[in-house]
Amino acid sequence: MMHKEDIAYYIRGYINNTLSETERQTFLTEVIREENKEIYQEVATSLLEDAPALEPFDEKLWPLFNQALQADKPSPVVKSRTNHLVHRLHSLRKWRWAAAAVFLLAASGALVMYQIKNQSTKNGSAAIAAADIAPGREGAVLTLANGQQVVLDSLQNGLVASQNGAKVVLTNGQLTYDPAVNTPEEVVYNTMTTPKGRQFQLTLPDGTQVWLNSASSIRFPVTFTGKERRVEIKGEAYFEVAKNAQMPFRLDVGDKMEIEVLGTHFNVQAYDNDNTLKTTLLEGSVRVKAQPRIQQTNRTTAILTPGQQAQINQTAASEKGVSIVNDADIDQVMAWKNGHFNFEGASLEEVMKQLERWYDIEVVYENGIPDIAFVGKMTKDIPLSGLLMMLEKSKVHTRLEGRKLVVLP
Repeated sequence: MMHKEDIAYYIRGYINNTLSETERQTFLTEVIREENKEIYQEVATSLLEDAPALEPFDEKLWPLFNQALQADKPSPVVKSRTNHLVHRLHSLRKWRWAAAAVFLLAASGALVMYQIKNQSTKNGSAAIAAADIAPGREGAVLTLANGQQVVLDSLQNGLVASQNGAKVVLTNGQLTYDPAVNTPEEVVYNTMTTPKGRQFQLTLPDGTQVWLNSASSIRFPVTFTGKERRVEIKGEAYFEVAKNAQMPFRLDVGDKMEIEVLGTHFNVQAYDNDNTLKTTLLEGSVRVKAQPRIQQTNRTTAILTPGQQAQINQTAASEKGVSIVNDADIDQVMAWKNGHFNFEGASLEEVMKQLERWYDIEVVYENGIPDIAFVGKMTKDIPLSGLLMMLEKSKVHTRLEGRKLVVLP
């Protein structure tokens, strides 16, 4: 049996990606062997208290901890350790509790699912109802130029439509536009919309790749003509823009913001119910401009370099114009596209907005919004019940009424 110090070394090394290839194989084949299970659990439990310091957390730990904790019926050791962990962590500050709860959910999926299935009679109906609300998935609705709507969720690979000479093709969950051979005289537009609980990937006629987050939309011409490539979005999207210096790419966010690029990778978050519009640059350069409706006395344009984020407060009382964050948290910005939630520094209201969009629920507050901040990450592929368990552990009490989640005082 391996020593605790060795197991802790391998776990931390795997999290921080510092293991050699030989050590990594040892971790995958030796550390999580059945004979090490009890000591593995003990080390994993102690690491929960250090969750805020474990960066970057890698969702690859999910299946590994799953193997270590998985059993048809968890042993008394697992139960007692979990209860002891809960008792100890209740004494920590609220943000530490949230960190441990998120880490626990992300790290020990089998234990979470066991708890979901074995709720007490008192909480059973709520747990079952929440478990029935599945996480979001790939899917979107395409509105063609003639107004016809095509639900992409249920389509097989192949030709979806022909639009003004361009072929619209679905391949393995991605929609691609093959532009017309000859430039058409008339410019026609398509719109892709992702309802709540859906996200989708699209390749525009110029080769630009777009990922749409939940509750978002993009309107674009089926063939780019003229001196620019202009599209419109609502909600959140990540772009990898095809380079074309002779035809700049311009993105309109309603009458709130314009983004101009030549070739770059960036993310735009612009939901109507968010106070702040955010453009985060990963590669290249973009020029962000606040549109006249929300321009104020301060700076109204900004040119970003990689790692920067432009913010525009879209409330009527804003007088800040465009402000710049120099060291944006890229991992947090891109979490939605990479398949996980990143709640680092997020308020309860911000967390709930993400859950509304991903689980297609409505969140209401029975008596104001509790002042709670979160840290940590978790995968997005668990049912709503997993999130509700985390909230309960973080002293956030809720009641589920159909698809309405009521946050209690």
